[in-house]
Amino acid sequence: MLKTFTSYYTSPIGAIEISATEKDIVSVLFVESETKALSTNAVIEECKKQLDEYFHGDRKDFSLPYILLGTDFQKATWNKLKSIEYGKTMSYAELAEKLNSPKSARAVGSMNGKNVILIILPCHRIIGQDGSLTGYAGGLWRKKWLLEHERKVAGFETQLLMRF
Repeated sequence: MLKTFTSYYTSPIGAIEISATEKDIVSVLFVESETKALSTNAVIEECKKQLDEYFHGDRKDFSLPYILLGTDFQKATWNKLKSIEYGKTMSYAELAEKLNSPKSARAVGSMNGKNVILIILPCHRIIGQDGSLTGYAGGLWRKKWLLEHERKVAGFETQLLMRF
């Protein structure tokens, strides 16, 4: 069993719990309160630094080592999230197409909901085919905030049409 470390980052939209091994991020999740004992390391401190840059609009891509625990399909889905351009969105069906599995939009949605490395693997950029905001482990209001933040930093003129 690998030793894990846990610390918290205070973002503009709430506390984020970061867990990591000596070498890799294991999870980045929004939490309502800080409940675990703090034990940080260099990987977590670098994650906090990069999250800080992201929230200040200075970082669009993350360069952090991480471990994905899941099936091959889950890992492929989560890794493909990194291909979605900052400030842009993609539907579940489009992501399934990119995975060469066009009939798996529902499965992609399910895998998206199981992503435990939020923001770093930007599942918030996945929306419904009709442009609606659907499911986000951190809450739909955070998903909307993240998308609007990225669009503003990227300099998009038009607001994203958000349907709940």
